[in-house]
Amino acid sequence: MPYAIEQRVDPDVSAQQIALSSLESQYFGHLIPAIEDAGTSGKGQQLLQSLAHFSIEREVEIESICSTNRQGFASASSQLLLVSDQSRSLMADIHALSRSTQTSTEALAREKKVLVESRAVRQNIDEANEALRDCLEVLRLANQVYDLLGRKSHYSALRALDELQDVHLLKITKYKIADTIQNSIPDTKKLIADAVMADLNTWLFRIRETSQLLGEVAFFHVEQRRARHKDRAEKLMSLGNFKLNSAVESVADEDEEFDILDNEILQIDFTPLFECTHIHDALGQREKFKVDYASTRRQQKDLLMPSSITLVDPEGSSLSGLLEGIAGFAIIEKSTMSKARGFRSLADVEELWDSMCQTAIALVSTALPEVTNAELLLKIKGIIALFIQTMTSYDYPVQMLDTFLLTLFDKYAELLKRRFSDDFQEIVSTDDYMPMPIHKSDEYDKVVNVSWYTPEKPRQELRFPCILPFSQMYPLCCIDIRNFLNQFYFFSDDHFQHLNVIDDTLKASLDELLCGKVCQSLVDRLSTQYLGQIVQILINLEHFEIACQELEHLLIAARSNASASGAVVLKATEDFRNSKKTAEKRIFELVNSKIDDLIGTAEYDWLAMFSASQPLPKKNWMASTFETEPSNYMQTLTRYLSNIMNTVLLGLPTEIKELIYFDALSHAATMILSLPLSPDVKCINPNGVAALAQDVHYLTEFVGTLNNPILRENLDELRQTVSLMQAENSDEFYDVATRNKKYGRVDAMNGPTLLEKLTSAVHTPAKTDKLTALSSRFGMKT
Repeated sequence: MPYAIEQRVDPDVSAQQIALSSLESQYFGHLIPAIEDAGTSGKGQQLLQSLAHFSIEREVEIESICSTNRQGFASASSQLLLVSDQSRSLMADIHALSRSTQTSTEALAREKKVLVESRAVRQNIDEANEALRDCLEVLRLANQVYDLLGRKSHYSALRALDELQDVHLLKITKYKIADTIQNSIPDTKKLIADAVMADLNTWLFRIRETSQLLGEVAFFHVEQRRARHKDRAEKLMSLGNFKLNSAVESVADEDEEFDILDNEILQIDFTPLFECTHIHDALGQREKFKVDYASTRRQQKDLLMPSSITLVDPEGSSLSGLLEGIAGFAIIEKSTMSKARGFRSLADVEELWDSMCQTAIALVSTALPEVTNAELLLKIKGIIALFIQTMTSYDYPVQMLDTFLLTLFDKYAELLKRRFSDDFQEIVSTDDYMPMPIHKSDEYDKVVNVSWYTPEKPRQELRFPCILPFSQMYPLCCIDIRNFLNQFYFFSDDHFQHLNVIDDTLKASLDELLCGKVCQSLVDRLSTQYLGQIVQILINLEHFEIACQELEHLLIAARSNASASGAVVLKATEDFRNSKKTAEKRIFELVNSKIDDLIGTAEYDWLAMFSASQPLPKKNWMASTFETEPSNYMQTLTRYLSNIMNTVLLGLPTEIKELIYFDALSHAATMILSLPLSPDVKCINPNGVAALAQDVHYLTEFVGTLNNPILRENLDELRQTVSLMQAENSDEFYDVATRNKKYGRVDAMNGPTLLEKLTSAVHTPAKTDKLTALSSRFGMKT
């Protein structure tokens, strides 16, 4: 602390003040400071001179005064001498005091010097103490940095290091320790960075290990959302039009709060990442840290993906584990983007996402050939659909996965077609092709419910046991068709964006199965010679055609894409319709073949000698009498037609039976007419015509019992031809007017041919040898 500068007084002034002091206290008050001042400044002699000079002046003044007043002067002189003596005494005292003052002043100066020196030492000590305190504070902070590192308080350690460098270290810059600590700061910062990176790597390892659990929790949460959405849709039908993750569904489910990163199952703390980010920001190494972090996450992504998976494990754990791990990894990335803005770019995150999706698709595609069960593939699709819905809720693009579902659907459709193809093949090959017997009412209800069949009678009028027109294969195929439809649409459950593909593929697959496995198999069986089986096939084809028509309506109603319009036309409908015609033709072939065989047994003796047993009715016939019984073949023919219509063909629709009758009778008439037209028949006498007429009459009467005028028209040509052969005036045929009136159905070429063969000659039995009789059975003339 600085001292005040003392004011110096001139010795002459001091001497005057001392002499003029009126009081003793004032005298000493002026004397002592003047002596101290003179002693201090070394002007003691000057002070004495000033006092002597003042004394002389006073004496002169006194003498002057005394000259005017001697007495007074004498008295004053005496006094003056006394004063002088006293003055001298006083001067001696002053000298003694001056010496004493000088001595004390010198001692005081020495003490002051000592004091100044001690104050300097004290100041140095204080400065040393202050420097020591600053250095100790710096060392304390330096040690605190390491203590904080030991306690994993990396960011606090970095802040303490910054405070040390920016504040405390500046106070001791003149000391060598400052340089030492300053030089160690970069190493300490690197140590902090390494420590925080070690903690971050530990955190990254931990979240990589928990990625699958995180994905599992996310899957479970989405499944719960599915269930809640389904319940809400059942209560409010309009909500069923909105899918999971739609805006409406999200609003409806917003009351159900769930933090995927902080719940009772899993807690993920991002503090290590935040701390590492802050520290690298403070170190000015943010960009390098971002690059290193991105590289680490890519490595973790590679470690997450296995080299192969299996899809045939019953629980699907291999695929589930893969997708759960990917989901957890991707959720962490999205959370990092939202929590540490600007740290992870969207491009980097989506690049990782695309890479994981591509790898997952490649793994599933590689393992897909081992899947041979449609139900297992449907379960695989369900896992992938759950994965897609989960990641959609985190705004990840899923177009690649949606496209891959098409590959799964193609595989699923192929497996379904293969399985149901085998089922249809077995049903068709093991069918007994007999009308299906029903013994109980509940059995009847089951068949009617699964089949597209409209009973002719109300259920309450039925009596059991009863017979259904189709064979057992029809309801079994209907059951498989319904299951096939249902299982096809099972694929669209939960999530499938390509609904129109399901509709198109289902239609094509139904056509392929129904046409290739059912219809073609039935057509192949038409080669059998058993008419009853062919008739049953025709009945089955009829019902399958109806089923296809009902299927077309069902496909329209079940169409996945609501925007699709227009009719659905199954190719199988036309195939079954055409196959019906094929079956009808096959029935015609077998019936006509049987008719050919029966007519082939006809034994007309066109030149036979008639031995009448009964008189012949007069009806423009040339012969007078003939045998009343028709030929055996004719009786067998009519019996055959009646039997098949009442037995084998009984289950056919009326129009088909009439068509078979029509074709059979037309064919029979043609074949009967071909007998006399045969080139081997050269002549026909009236007895032969009469025998033919008897058979034709019998056949006409049989057709008359069928109560169908149209069927009678099939015999018009045959009847008119026989009438022409029996006509008395055959020339009427050559008259156009008469021919059109009486023989309009007779062929213009056959009529003259038969008329040319007519003869009136009758051979006797005696002139007919055995060979001639044998030849006549075949229409031959010898």
